Amino acid sequence: MRRLELTRRLKPTCHPKPTRHPKPTRHPKPTRRLKPTRRPEPFRGLKRALAAFATAVLALVTLLAPPAGADGGWDEREAVSQGNFQGTAFDTCNTPSLAAMRAWRGSSSYRGVGVYYAGRGRHCLNQPNLTKSWVSQVHRMGWQVLPVFVGSQSPCVYAANKKGVRIGNQPAKQGRSEAGEAVQHARALGILDGSALYLDLEAYNVGNASCARTTLDFVRAWNKEVRARGYVPGFYSSADSGVRQIEQARVAGKSDLPAAIWFARWHTGPALYQEAALHKDAWQHRRIHQYAGDVAETHGGYRLSVDRNQVDAPVARIG
Repeated sequence: MRRLELTRRLKPTCHPKPTRHPKPTRHPKPTRRLKPTRRPEPFRGLKRALAAFATAVLALVTLLAPPAGADGGWDEREAVSQGNFQGTAFDTCNTPSLAAMRAWRGSSSYRGVGVYYAGRGRHCLNQPNLTKSWVSQVHRMGWQVLPVFVGSQSPCVYAANKKGVRIGNQPAKQGRSEAGEAVQHARALGILDGSALYLDLEAYNVGNASCARTTLDFVRAWNKEVRARGYVPGFYSSADSGVRQIEQARVAGKSDLPAAIWFARWHTGPALYQEAALHKDAWQHRRIHQYAGDVAETHGGYRLSVDRNQVDAPVARIG
């Protein structure tokens, strides 16, 4: 019984579980080749910013610069740069004698002279000293000549002595005609192609809209024709009338504007690039400031009544 009991207490022998065969190993999928990473270009953002800045500057320069000549046969900007003068100049109603010009060249600080060479609106129509020989000789003395054409005046001109020479009802046609006259007289005096010719318009009522339109039509036609004939059109007027209107036309994007500006603002010192009527960046190296008028000066024994000017602008080329 005891043996039997012992036998019963023994647990039956457990047969080992069948060994599980491992699952076949799955081979990994082939790895995709990664595209090579592009390294960021050094200063790429800076280059883009500089390119954008250069484009903006070019657009600004194009806006601020006065229009180039319409005639493709010559380069107005080149003509201006070659004929540019920086210094002081005087202008006077009657062309001085050669003796006076020689004396002033030797004893004054002036190196430029404004000459009222043509136009029906001149106050001093009789100019016995003004000849081709005079122009040539003063040029050889070292003078820079600024030719001034005083033609028809604005219909709303203030000066009583200019009301008899006002622009008519065909301003563009009249402007073209007087431009031809300006060039013809310049050539007769030995003033060569590429020279600056300054149209003189005395102060007028720029607030009169109809009058201002007529005046601008005349000026633009004059400029266009002068350019077409190979010369550089300049413009003289009061800072608060004609010059202010030309600046407004420039901002408005008008064509056929002057290449150089000669503005009158008296009772100040020379202030070429501080004039309130003009944007400080417009007409760079194409400005003349007439800062005093009807001043009596004596140099080398010769007394003249003159207007004083500071110049950074194109002048005449003398043959």
